[in-house]
Amino acid sequence: MGRNKTDVEANTDEPLTAVKPLRYIQDRLSYIAAFAAALLLSETALILGALSGPGDVDPRTAVYAGVLAFFCLSLWLGYDYIRQRAYYRQLEEARRHASVLDAALRVRSGVMKDQIAVQQLLQTQYEAYMHELGGYRRQQEMHHHFIHQWVHQMKTPVAVIDLIVQQADHGESAANTRSDLSSIREETERLTRGLDMMLSTARLEKFEMDVHIRRISLHELVRQVTNTYKRLCIKHSIFPQIIGEAEVETDEKWIAFVVHQLVGNAVKYSKPKPGTKKLLLQIDRSHEGSVTLHITDEGIGIAEHELPRIFDPFYTGQNGRLVEESTGMGLYLAKQVCSKLGHRLSVKSEPGSGTTISVSFQAQTLHKLVEE
Repeated sequence: MGRNKTDVEANTDEPLTAVKPLRYIQDRLSYIAAFAAALLLSETALILGALSGPGDVDPRTAVYAGVLAFFCLSLWLGYDYIRQRAYYRQLEEARRHASVLDAALRVRSGVMKDQIAVQQLLQTQYEAYMHELGGYRRQQEMHHHFIHQWVHQMKTPVAVIDLIVQQADHGESAANTRSDLSSIREETERLTRGLDMMLSTARLEKFEMDVHIRRISLHELVRQVTNTYKRLCIKHSIFPQIIGEAEVETDEKWIAFVVHQLVGNAVKYSKPKPGTKKLLLQIDRSHEGSVTLHITDEGIGIAEHELPRIFDPFYTGQNGRLVEESTGMGLYLAKQVCSKLGHRLSVKSEPGSGTTISVSFQAQTLHKLVEE
C-alpha cells in the first residue's frame, strides 16, 4: 500500500521469472550445494573406511562415482527444467501484462503441487475480483439510471409550477388563486418526495453508519406518515383508517421511509379508480410477539405475473406505465431497507380489487443486526 508508482514500475522491470536456464539453476543452487556436500561426505567416509581397513581404494574410482552422480543430477535438472519451462514462460508473460485483468489466468501449466496450488489461488482470486467488480459496475449503472430517471421525473413538477407562475403573471388565474396555490403545494410535495428518495438511495450505500435502533410506537409513526398524504387522499376520495397499536424495535427514520413508499404507492395506484376508496393500515400482533403492519388499498391492483418482479429495481410494470411518478425504485428501496433491518416485506394483490403489502417486524433478526 505504501509503494508509489515508480517503485512498482522499477520492480516490474526486474527479470523475476526469466525463462533462461541460468536463472533456473540459480534458483536451485541450495539443492545443488546440499547434494554436493552429501556426495563429498559420502566419498570421504568411503575413502577413510578403506584406509583404515584392508585393501586400497583407487581415488579415481571415487572421482568417477562423483562425476556419475553429478551427471545424473544434471540430467534430472534438465528434465525438470524442460517440463516446467512452459510454466515459467506463462509466468513471465503474465508479469509483463500485469495491468491486464486476466493476466493471472495465463499461468496454467503448473507441474509441481505448489505451482498447481498457486494456479488455483490465482483463478479463485480472479473470479472473486470479477464478481466484486461486476457488483460495483451493476451498482454504478443502476445509480446512473436512477439519476437520469429521477431528473426526468422532477422536470414535471418544475414545469407545472413554472406554468402556474406564468399564468399568474398574465393575470389569467386571478380568480383561481386558491386552486393555483393548491397545485403548487402538490407539486412541491412531489419534489420533496423525490428528493427524499434520492437522499435515501445515497444513504443506503452506508446503511450501517446511519442506523439507530430503538423502540417506537408503530401506530404513531403510521399516523404521521399518513397525514403527509392527507391532501392527496381528500382530493382523490381516499379514506385512510389505522387499526391497532404496537411498539416495535427498529430504526425510526428508515422504517418511516419504508412506510412512506408503501402508503405513497397505495395512494398513487388508488387515484385512477373512480368513486371513494378505503386505505386500511392494520397493525397485528401474534402470540409469538412479532408485529405485522398490513397496508391494504382498493386500487387498480397488480397482475399475478408481475408480482415476482415488483421488488426489482426500475421495474414499473403495466400499471406503472399508466401512472405518473413511477420510477420503479420505491418498492426496491423499501425491500432493501427491510432486508437490512431484518424485517420481512410481502405483497398480495388482485387486479381491479386492490393490494395488501405487509411488513413483519421480528425482534430476533433485529438483535442479530445490532450484534453485527
